Amino acid sequence: MREHRNVLVTGAAGFVGRALVKALQANELFRVTALARHSHDDLGFAVCPVGEMDGATSYTQALAGIEVVIHTAARAHVMSDSAADPLAEYRRANVEATVNLARQAAAAGVKRFIFISSIKVNGESTPPGQPFTARDVSHPEDFYAVSKLEAEQALLELSANSGMQVVIIRPPLVYGPGVKGNFASMARIVAKGLPLPLGAVDNRRSLVSLGNLLSLVIRCIDHPAAAGRVFLVSDGEDLSTAELLKRLANSGGFKSRLIPLPVGLLQAAARLLGKGEVAQRLLSSLQVDISETCRLLEWQPVCTVDEGLAKVYE
Repeated sequence: MREHRNVLVTGAAGFVGRALVKALQANELFRVTALARHSHDDLGFAVCPVGEMDGATSYTQALAGIEVVIHTAARAHVMSDSAADPLAEYRRANVEATVNLARQAAAAGVKRFIFISSIKVNGESTPPGQPFTARDVSHPEDFYAVSKLEAEQALLELSANSGMQVVIIRPPLVYGPGVKGNFASMARIVAKGLPLPLGAVDNRRSLVSLGNLLSLVIRCIDHPAAAGRVFLVSDGEDLSTAELLKRLANSGGFKSRLIPLPVGLLQAAARLLGKGEVAQRLLSSLQVDISETCRLLEWQPVCTVDEGLAKVYE
């Protein structure tokens, strides 16, 4: 009988971390230690509170006996950042905290460190039909993406010097039950049946359902081909924004109300309203090539886009 793995998950109160802990706990092959900044009574599992995660946080007790660390905790992309020095804040949370944890993990004998990064390390958009690959030169365009790239580079250097295996996963937008941010806002608008002027948008976007992301993360815990590599992940089907909205509405039993306004007009209106970043996500293309991920890890997405969208309204 295969021995269990002792796994530490950071960010256990977050969207991805919470679901990951529950998925691991449901599998008898894993024993899970869940880390969060604070105690929580509403997660359905016990957490080890560590306070703010930064370059000085101690993980000595939490790392005892751990074989694999899955680091999901991060300062997420902030649309309206009020920090006096946003880059410094991103570096503190996403670089210094990550490197501190990884150094302590290596010293504690952890065998593998899985880092949830972001496709934003590659860039913000792709020409249609020219998806990002894991081998592309990185092109981060905002502070969040810069901090994720710097964390990746530091982890790979640490791995080379310590022998602890590092695995990097760069997901695009992750959706599923409990999703927050812009996707949650879009789902609420669709549920209310409000008209959206996006019917003429013919871009292509890669997304990844929570179920598919968790499946890949769990595959990376043990797979020998994962060590030292960067993996892109998606549902394996790219959608235009218009098609996404139609299928999201259908998944919840709502009527889709899309108005086909010219894309140029939408871009101009977004600039005038100071919503250029939101417009980029809705109007541009961002595709990822997961063929190498599937081949090396002998993995395929475990659910379709429609199956993933159906869980958004659960």
